[in-house]
Amino acid sequence: MVISYILILASFLLWTIINSLFMPSLRNEKATRGKEELVSVLIPLRNEEENVVDLITNLKALSYPNIEVLVLNDNSEDHTLPLLTKHTKRDDRFTILEGEELPPSWNGKVFACHQLSERAKGSYLLFIDADMRLHKDTIQASLEMLRRTKASMLSGFPAFPVSLLLEKLLVPLQHFVVNFHLPLLPANHTTRPAFTAAHGAFILVDHKAYKRVGGHRSIQNSLIDDVHLSRTFKVNGYRSILANVTKFTTCYMYRSNKDVWEGFTKNLFPGLGRSRLLVSILFLFYGCFYFLPAVLLIIGVVSYTIGEPMYSLFIPYILITLQKAWVDWKTNQSILLSFMMPISSLAFMCLLINSMMKGIKQKGYVWKGRTYS
Repeated sequence: MVISYILILASFLLWTIINSLFMPSLRNEKATRGKEELVSVLIPLRNEEENVVDLITNLKALSYPNIEVLVLNDNSEDHTLPLLTKHTKRDDRFTILEGEELPPSWNGKVFACHQLSERAKGSYLLFIDADMRLHKDTIQASLEMLRRTKASMLSGFPAFPVSLLLEKLLVPLQHFVVNFHLPLLPANHTTRPAFTAAHGAFILVDHKAYKRVGGHRSIQNSLIDDVHLSRTFKVNGYRSILANVTKFTTCYMYRSNKDVWEGFTKNLFPGLGRSRLLVSILFLFYGCFYFLPAVLLIIGVVSYTIGEPMYSLFIPYILITLQKAWVDWKTNQSILLSFMMPISSLAFMCLLINSMMKGIKQKGYVWKGRTYS
């Protein structure tokens, strides 16, 4: 029984290594091919006073020569707007837009992105979040990949510096889930919408294709707008690429453990299609294969201390740690976090239940001061 369990975990490790090879990585591009077309960098901001200064400083350092930057103040209640005005002064690349009141049928971020896209003039649109920081050559590298792969949309999960406890446990799992659960060969080489993932903090699209598929208007009430936008591209026959962008993008996602909890709660159950069956399967899966190894490890340690060592009980923990370490290494994350995989799994299991119960009880998901059903 233990041998079969070990073989299953070993197959998970092997699959993750092979699967990750089908996620292309951005590479340094000092210059673009041919004409340097206009790129519109579009950023919605709602109560982002803590990010404004670093964000604007970072964008001013981008090396791509032909950009416009549109920032939308989405009815912020803090000092976001005054800071934007102060730090974009005398730089004609920047335009500040005032967000309209949120219509009843729209998700807040989706509506903000829609407003930004309506004012954008670029051949390409780069949607980023206020907590994103870009390498100076990110635009060149992203455009080159779009052209090389003949895709119309490019997204990727950025590098995640983590300091909070829940950040360390949960945020790097985003990379793990993609590299383990998403078959990356069909995701990146077909237009089948079933195989789709994206990260809303970094999305580059061909403007003409974006308009043809209906843009953000086509997903106006979505809570997982990044995935749904990618699926919309694929449904309409356009390729959408998920790339490893961790060497070119960094995202400082959360400011508190509460934000981490609410952010993941908002996305999990809707992201699973509000399926109780799928939540149950994932809960049991992570319990059996990623939390149980910690229990076996403890039993193994006890058996060793009483002089009857069962060394095979150590192997499951070693295998899941190696699997997580591979993903952490590929995505510029601290490999030390891989040793916490059982605790990360337990936190993920708790979040699954919390997100599902909120959805079932229709209490609504709270984010950025707004409540979504």
